[in-house]
Amino acid sequence: MTKETFKKVLENKNIMVTKKMLDQFEKYMQLLLEWNQKMNLTAITIEEEIWEKHFYDSIVPFENLSHKTLCDVGSGAGFPGIPLKIVFPDMELTIVEPLQKRCRFLETVKEALDLKGVNIYPERAEDFVKEHRESYDVVSARAVARLSILLELCAPLVKMKGHFIALKGKQGHEELLEAQKALDILGMKLEKEDTIDVDEATRINLYMQKVKPTPNKYPRAYGQIKKKPLGGV
Repeated sequence: MTKETFKKVLENKNIMVTKKMLDQFEKYMQLLLEWNQKMNLTAITIEEEIWEKHFYDSIVPFENLSHKTLCDVGSGAGFPGIPLKIVFPDMELTIVEPLQKRCRFLETVKEALDLKGVNIYPERAEDFVKEHRESYDVVSARAVARLSILLELCAPLVKMKGHFIALKGKQGHEELLEAQKALDILGMKLEKEDTIDVDEATRINLYMQKVKPTPNKYPRAYGQIKKKPLGGV
């Protein structure tokens, strides 16, 4: 996908992409490739693939959602949070990323792109939630952990009637089936499951809404979550 194709396909979805936004994406790509030489940020280093697999793939799952506040859990190199912030500049973005060196990269991106309303926390999700429970319209996570584990980390951050969006690969449906118990316990309900085929790869995006408060005892310590997921795996 070229820069021009990226702009065109998003505008076909009624997401306007200005010259300033394209300049921000190009600067983001440059920083990603520079920093990737000294730390592991991405295995995708071909520009056309970055436009498609990092930028486009980060934005499309959120095209029909109204979200004033978004929390991106385990953001890594900033996906999907930073691309979303670029095209939806009025959105308040919170990034939770436990690795300090990745947070330094994200702070550099934030400054270089002059992004306002971006908060970056070098914390684990289970610690971050202690002071941010049920604070966000939308919580997102991309390739962080299996859904039964991810739900316990993310659901407590979602406001009532807000959404959790899990961006998954081809195993997404399988993970959803094993996480049914976790959905119920944590007060979440599946709204839809979207399957998209991109460049010979399958993406499964899972959309869940909070329909009742998550019990205060969740999330547990990460060691407990991993050892005994609510999905029963």
